[in-house]
Amino acid sequence: MKKIGFIGCGNMGGALARAAIKSVGAENIFVFDVDTKKIRDFADETDVNVSDAEYIVLNCDYIFLGVKPQMLKTLFEKVAPIIEDRTTDFILVSMAAGVSMESIAEMAQVDCPIIRIMPNMPVSVGEGMVLYTSNEFVSKEDLDGFIDAMKYAGRLGKIEEEKIDAASCVSGCGPAFVFMFCEALADGAVECGLLRVVHIHRQQDRVTCRG
Repeated sequence: MKKIGFIGCGNMGGALARAAIKSVGAENIFVFDVDTKKIRDFADETDVNVSDAEYIVLNCDYIFLGVKPQMLKTLFEKVAPIIEDRTTDFILVSMAAGVSMESIAEMAQVDCPIIRIMPNMPVSVGEGMVLYTSNEFVSKEDLDGFIDAMKYAGRLGKIEEEKIDAASCVSGCGPAFVFMFCEALADGAVECGLLRVVHIHRQQDRVTCRG
């Protein structure tokens, strides 16, 4: 079974880790975050392995980079020598917004398989959209393994890298705009005298509402 590591396990990294758990099992998930309390709480809840960046880079088959884009340079200064010395196959999976695969390779200081992704927050309930693209070093087997690991996150869509930033504005920000629209509808209804919560009762094929 493939080992999957998450360097940076915030809201998005944690949501993807939860999806991966359903696919490969918690025993094959390794997580690291600078917020030690948060990562311990996450591990206590999910039974994943708490690790460090060096171990993940040296041992995991899929290495998810969940740190903020401005922190990538500092991260790679620390782990690039480990990546260079590694003799087994691995795939870097970057969710850093606005950072190209070419830039990731330059920071890693090695030509290696890279998958760039842009998920959205609905992945936290298994209904997300994960856009992905990959470089020429990613094999079909690598890609199939990634897709299998992320299948419980929601839908996955392949896209050319030059279009991923524009597309992620739709899939990433789109749900937030829809939520604002729904909230505005609810606020408007309250302004017109309706209660915020409506209890719905279904009797056969008839729906009645009781305020």
